Amino acid sequence: MASELLLEMLDSNGEVGSELTFPSEDSVRLKYLARLAHQSTASLGTTEPHVLANSLQSILLSLQATGKQSHRFIIDSTVRHSALPLTLPTFDRSATDLKSAIPKLDGEALYFSATYSKAGYTDHLLERQQSLLLLRNVERLANVLELPTLLASATTSVPPCYSSALDLNSHVRRLHALYPDSPVAGLVSRQTDEVILQLLADLIGTLRSPGLKLATALRTLSWLRRVLSDINQAAKPSGGPGERILALLFLRCRVATLNDTLAALEPLRKLADEEKATNKAAHNTQVLSGGQQTERYLKRYIEVFREQSFHIMSMFKSLFPDLAHSERAQSDDALEPLELPLSFVSSFTLHLVDMLVKTLCDFLPAVEDPPARDSIFTQVLYCSGSLGRLGGEFGLLLAGSSSATYRVATTHASDLEWVGAVKRHRFLAERLDSIIGEYRKDLINPSIY
Repeated sequence: MASELLLEMLDSNGEVGSELTFPSEDSVRLKYLARLAHQSTASLGTTEPHVLANSLQSILLSLQATGKQSHRFIIDSTVRHSALPLTLPTFDRSATDLKSAIPKLDGEALYFSATYSKAGYTDHLLERQQSLLLLRNVERLANVLELPTLLASATTSVPPCYSSALDLNSHVRRLHALYPDSPVAGLVSRQTDEVILQLLADLIGTLRSPGLKLATALRTLSWLRRVLSDINQAAKPSGGPGERILALLFLRCRVATLNDTLAALEPLRKLADEEKATNKAAHNTQVLSGGQQTERYLKRYIEVFREQSFHIMSMFKSLFPDLAHSERAQSDDALEPLELPLSFVSSFTLHLVDMLVKTLCDFLPAVEDPPARDSIFTQVLYCSGSLGRLGGEFGLLLAGSSSATYRVATTHASDLEWVGAVKRHRFLAERLDSIIGEYRKDLINPSIY
């Protein structure tokens, strides 16, 4: 082609090829010469110089723009290239050191792989696995460790959230049963037991409160049943040993409250004791006091006794209807400590009557005034009748017993005094019944005038 011949001619003249050329440059030259070959002679003298000038100007502008934008990078590259002869020896030494250290590193890697491989569990590997497991479950462990604190907060809040506290206690016991060898579960279980003991003390204190209501007693006993169920790991059926424990606990708490209430009469008791001692000292001189202080004490004692005993017995029958009249259950275990020879009501009534009769035997002889003694007997009859509505009537025990414990009327005079009081009481009761009966008949069949 003409362009190739022109290129060879230029190279032979030494205008081109004085320096090393690249294939890309040859292709550009060939394209340019091919374009020139297709142009006319006139255009080469007129148009081509202008095209070359425009291209040159465009190339200059591009070079200026590139220099303006990249001069910093060019300068930095020049500086770094100037420092390259100094850096290459350092790099060579570092590469040599790395090459010499690679065998040692390879040996250590092989030793680590052989030591801590999954095929052979070592102490270090097991400790690491436990640490990783602990790290993954740290939030769960924190929640478990906070259970005793939450339980204590539930029991000390105002009002106490005993239901939530017992739910937390059940959860802790399940955790301890699932993980008996876990030190965390054991620690949380011990701390929870301490809080539950305080909760039991609070519940027992509630049963001993003087103003205990039936609704409060029902809630308290239901919480105590849950505590016993958690302790025994199984709920007991109604009437079983769990119910007997609660019944005995309730009676002991109420008897303790009764004793505390009666102990509040200690000032009157001291006056009665002083009066009794004075009567003994003045017995030979026949100058005896009428027993006014003793009468005050006995009347107040019998009044408190009647109110509290009726409250205890009625509440017990409402709380434990299955045990109120049940006789001793036949058990294969003859050494069962909670089996009672009598029903709960009978045994407890005998205990209350013994308390009352002992007090009467101690202080009634000091009352010399017959009307005062008759008033005390009448009050005792009212008390007996009040308990009689719950199956605890004890009037016959006072009149028929010949032992020193129950001889109230014969301590001072004879059985006739007590029998007379009973007769008068029954006579008044019959009169009252007859009056009420006649009044009811008049209401049912009114007279027609």
